[in-house]
Amino acid sequence: MNFIEELKFDEKGLIPVITQDYENGQVLMLAYANREAVMLTLEKGTVHYYSRSRQELWHKGDTSGHFQTVKEIFYDCDGDALLIKVEQKGAACHTGKRSCFYRNSRGEVIL
Repeated sequence: MNFIEELKFDEKGLIPVITQDYENGQVLMLAYANREAVMLTLEKGTVHYYSRSRQELWHKGDTSGHFQTVKEIFYDCDGDALLIKVEQKGAACHTGKRSCFYRNSRGEVIL
């Protein structure tokens, strides 16, 4: 867990997390994690986040069953963002879409 010490959490104690499908590279979502969420992700092998709206830890899949199994974790050159490659079970987006990025700049649904 040494890499956690290299991470730069913001003034609220959060770091952005880009979640990507490990097989095809599709970006599934962008969320945030605090130190505890990162540690739980490493410990449990499934992704944990911090919900900014609910102000609480969030284990992806607990309510939906759409768990994200960690395959690889990367952090950027500045240590202020994470990229987690996952095996996604079901939808990643709360709308039921596989990815949260399903609309283009014209508002058209593409996925």
